[in-house]
Amino acid sequence: MLHACIRPAAWLTALLALLAATPAPAEGVDEKAQACAGCHGENGVPQQKTMPVIWGQQQGYLYLQLRDFKSGTRKNDIMGPIAQTLERDDMMALAQYFSQKPWPNLQQPRAPAGVAAHALQAMNAVVCSSCHQSQYQGDGTQPRLAGQGKDYLQQSMIDFRNRSRANNPGMSDLMLSISEDDIAACAAYLAGL
Repeated sequence: MLHACIRPAAWLTALLALLAATPAPAEGVDEKAQACAGCHGENGVPQQKTMPVIWGQQQGYLYLQLRDFKSGTRKNDIMGPIAQTLERDDMMALAQYFSQKPWPNLQQPRAPAGVAAHALQAMNAVVCSSCHQSQYQGDGTQPRLAGQGKDYLQQSMIDFRNRSRANNPGMSDLMLSISEDDIAACAAYLAGL
């Protein structure tokens, strides 16, 4: 599982009630976004290392992930039920809201030279920059990877590899073409950018 909040049952019940009670997107995006802070952080720094940074993430990518959680294409015990409460306009408004926030500094160290070289070799082999761009900032529907949490990155790549994250089959194929050691090096490198 990619996400696991500190108090899942009680927190999820309260969050679902809050999301259901908030007004339409134009009037309530701030309130709905505030509910996201329980896991993703008040200042954009996630509460747990296995949570993704969503502040400053690409708008198109955020929307697609919410859509995939709602449809069940991307599975998660926390995000699935939350996304069920959202309409398309809510998802679009939340994606826009978070994409306009500044990317937080997680204060992760740069990868050592040997790890960075290992990562670059693996990433060049599967041409990560063709989608995630040369600085790994993403674009449109392609997520920013630079500065994302190391644990989240590594778990996401492993989940693509073992196909437990099934909302991007192309990523699964790419992660199967590199080793788990390559994945660990890539996560450490990208996190430190």
